Amino acid sequence: MQRRLLNISFNIAGILLIDCYIMQTKTDMKKLKVLIGCEESQAICKEFRKLGHEAYSNDIDACSGENPEWHLQMDVMKAIDLMAWDLIILHPPCTYMAVSGNRWYGKGQAGYHKRLQSVLWTRQLWNKATSKCKHVALENPVGVLCSLGGLHTPQYVQPWQYGHGETKKTGLWLHNLPALIPTNIVEGREQLIWKMPPSEERGRLRSKTYKGLAEAIADQWSNYVLNYYVLAK
Repeated sequence: MQRRLLNISFNIAGILLIDCYIMQTKTDMKKLKVLIGCEESQAICKEFRKLGHEAYSNDIDACSGENPEWHLQMDVMKAIDLMAWDLIILHPPCTYMAVSGNRWYGKGQAGYHKRLQSVLWTRQLWNKATSKCKHVALENPVGVLCSLGGLHTPQYVQPWQYGHGETKKTGLWLHNLPALIPTNIVEGREQLIWKMPPSEERGRLRSKTYKGLAEAIADQWSNYVLNYYVLAK
């Protein structure tokens, strides 16, 4: 019995030492270099910055997130080549690929060629990012990236899993990253995004990442990538 208790004590002590080593090593590590491609809102960029990481939003348009010093206003393909990124998160335009646009861009419709071009470009973007970076995620609503683009089945998340009582089914295609874990499941299943009145800002507002989801992305994936580097030593 005493020997068994001693073994248990040594095992617990060993686990605690490993946890302390990982925590200390993460503290001593350099900041992660994170690229959030096709994001002008800086919603995710800001959450990574709060955690002390060197994160940059990127878009061909100027940012609306009030931190232009964190924004790379350039083509996303060029941004990927800009430095050695530890994590890349992509938000390619979804207008032509989302199933909500089938009446205009579905097969047999006048805009179908735009859908095919958009899927081809997004697939090229995915291939480039995953060839340059160990950890990559791509976000898009329910669409045709699997059927026409050959991408694997994504994880689907909803705002109500992260503290927002709304629905907006969003796919996350992951490369060497874990599925996101819900952080705050709440009541409410309103489709507020679809009820937005027409305006010049409607497209930009609809594409902005919910704060609770952005926080989960920054927290969970930065911890995962840091742990990967610790264990790889």
